[in-house]
Amino acid sequence: MTEKEPLVRIRNLNIIGITDETEVPIINGVDLDLHRGEVIGLIGESGAGKSTLGLAAMGFTRDGCHIRGGEVTFDGIDLVDAGPEIRRELLGKRIAYVAQSAAASFNPAHRIIRQHSEAPMVHSVMPRQQSEEDAIDLYNRLRLPNPEEIGFRYPHQVSGGQLQRAMTAMAMSCRPDLIIFDEPTTALDVTTQIEVLAAIRDIVSQFNTAAIYITHDLAVVAQMADRIKVLFRGDEVEEAATGTMMKSPKEEYTKSLWAVRSFQRKQKPLAKKGEVPVISLQSVTAAYATTPVLREVSFDIHRGRTVAVVGESGSGKSTAARCITGLLPPLSGQVLNNGNPLPASFRQRNREQLRQIQMIYQMADTALNPRMKISEIIGRPVEFYLGLTGNEKKKRVFQLLEQIELDPAQYYNRLPTELSGGQKQRIGIARALAAEPEFIICDEVTSALDQLVAEGILKLLAKLQDQMDLAYMFITHDLSTVRAIADEVVVMKDGEVVESGAKNKMFKPPHHPYTDLLLSSVPEMDENWLDELLDQRGVENIGDAAVSKMAGN
Repeated sequence: MTEKEPLVRIRNLNIIGITDETEVPIINGVDLDLHRGEVIGLIGESGAGKSTLGLAAMGFTRDGCHIRGGEVTFDGIDLVDAGPEIRRELLGKRIAYVAQSAAASFNPAHRIIRQHSEAPMVHSVMPRQQSEEDAIDLYNRLRLPNPEEIGFRYPHQVSGGQLQRAMTAMAMSCRPDLIIFDEPTTALDVTTQIEVLAAIRDIVSQFNTAAIYITHDLAVVAQMADRIKVLFRGDEVEEAATGTMMKSPKEEYTKSLWAVRSFQRKQKPLAKKGEVPVISLQSVTAAYATTPVLREVSFDIHRGRTVAVVGESGSGKSTAARCITGLLPPLSGQVLNNGNPLPASFRQRNREQLRQIQMIYQMADTALNPRMKISEIIGRPVEFYLGLTGNEKKKRVFQLLEQIELDPAQYYNRLPTELSGGQKQRIGIARALAAEPEFIICDEVTSALDQLVAEGILKLLAKLQDQMDLAYMFITHDLSTVRAIADEVVVMKDGEVVESGAKNKMFKPPHHPYTDLLLSSVPEMDENWLDELLDQRGVENIGDAAVSKMAGN
């Protein structure tokens, strides 16, 4: 730190939410100091107030939330009482925000690079052409594929992980004094996450930028933060330097966060010879337009078992799922359901074939219609696939809510906006179960959830699988999730299966070199882990070149 006065100073902050004229406390008398070049990590379970506190550091609150008392200053400017002109001048230029859900944050009607250039142009930092050249430099350093071209795509034309990196680049476009990172690596695979974390950390350090890093991943915050503040239901539990906090947390709640992810279900044996798989991919090759994405992909998923499909962003995991569902017809090869070939396109499949294969999506925020009540979201597939209406339909929706461990009386008439992230994901599970399928694709279903909530979702999925003998395809980049729930693992790279087998075999050497790379890239609860890994791989500072380019050197 190069100065005595903090860049951001928060004192006795109290924030409330108002629902149906009832006041709900969200932040209760929290203090925070943040200096230039310093990173503070905010951790805690869902509902702790992490994002609310991070947004308050910008002088911003979500709809329905109000600052009831306290002080928030940025570089001596009172953000609580600041007028809209002052805030407009600060936000985007001196203060930037990287949201958790890039898919919900980008404007789908405009190309990515146009949205990147908006803030530099509005704030007269640089003209469009220069800002676009700068964007390409940032895309390159944040390991986006085809950096010269990818910005000219629309948001829906890139993967979630790629869009998240594009948002990180956009936040850096005006060289802000303060960046709030709200779960910025949630959608990234482990190998990409390392490079993005290193680039962010070096850029923050070199430009003397202050940062608030919000995350539920304790191993990640250990690599990023100088200090860690723990929150629980709006209260500050404790704060300490990262090394101290990781080695010897004082409070029992903090210790409980450190001990999470103890769940690991017993691995089921491999299928018996001759047992017909529920889903079988046989030499599937697929492409987007003229770009090949899958090359001769084959693997089986049997009843009552979970196959985890892992690999970097762009490896073909989700594309394989799209071929299974019929959203992307293969160029060659076929998908079998219980030994019977499925029509390549979902449009050619009958209702029974559609019913058997369901999906649970990564981002419940964007997967659930915010204008539909829970009763409608779950009730539509009940009516469409099972033909139930009236009281029979309502009874079935109640049963499904009970299965996902939500009180039907409380949640039946709620909207998704009235639910937490974990509750929304449970609704996504209920919607998939409503069709009474035999096979469910779980696409990164825990990546956006804090570790306590994610563990609850994994336990729920395991229980439902045992009760209903379901087959799961679990797409994930989180290898701790693989350890917790998988029976078999398929490793994909560049559209090909490079290794597959039983979980206990896959986590023991010798590995395929790519599998070894994935395993070695999983962050550990040690603040020196990232530095040591970069040294082992012969990388001094991934972000140095990016910093040099951004500074115009």
